[in-house]
Amino acid sequence: MVPDGYYYAIPLLGAAGILAWLAGPLWAVLPLLLSIFLLWFFRDPQRVIPDIPGAVVSPADGKITNVSPVMMGEVRCVRISIFLNVFDVHVNRSPIAGVIRDVRYQTGKFLNAMNETCAELNEQNTVTVEGEGGRVVFKQIAGLLARRIVFTKKVGDHVGRGERVGLIKFGSRTDILLDGSASLQIRVGDRVKGGATVLALLNPIPPLPSLAVTSGVREGAE
Repeated sequence: MVPDGYYYAIPLLGAAGILAWLAGPLWAVLPLLLSIFLLWFFRDPQRVIPDIPGAVVSPADGKITNVSPVMMGEVRCVRISIFLNVFDVHVNRSPIAGVIRDVRYQTGKFLNAMNETCAELNEQNTVTVEGEGGRVVFKQIAGLLARRIVFTKKVGDHVGRGERVGLIKFGSRTDILLDGSASLQIRVGDRVKGGATVLALLNPIPPLPSLAVTSGVREGAE
């Protein structure tokens, strides 16, 4: 359970008790149901993290709504978009093991997360993780209902693959940008689980070739 669930649910449970005492049990039904929903919404299930070399796991639960090539500066990347509805787990996880190299928060609009332009216009948090032979960028994007993005790490922190790094409250979208050479393991329409579903495999950086050293000295007969 994410602690935020208690912050929302406990006041509602208190309100339900007061209403039941002052006005009768029926008046307590709505805040009681809301508190139960919030405790369920902020659930944080354990996940089995794949140990496949080069695996990029999903940073969020949800449905793959888009897979398309994009340019990030002068680099050609593949963008995978994951839509989270209010019934999905909203805890975000690191897609790879590595070091947090950059965190950029951008204020913006709260367009529907299914809208293509929300990736650029909506309030969002862009995180760059470097490790396992490459860099992966993922975005926590606010949606129509999401009004708060939480990120618990900072630049320089080491994270494990599938490690919890934050959450987005009440419906949202998460984008992940990979090198164009990554081998995708999903397609549009697939449902994924944060930390457990492998989205792609990164091509490992080949090791430098070893140089054979030969001696130029030749033994001769005396």
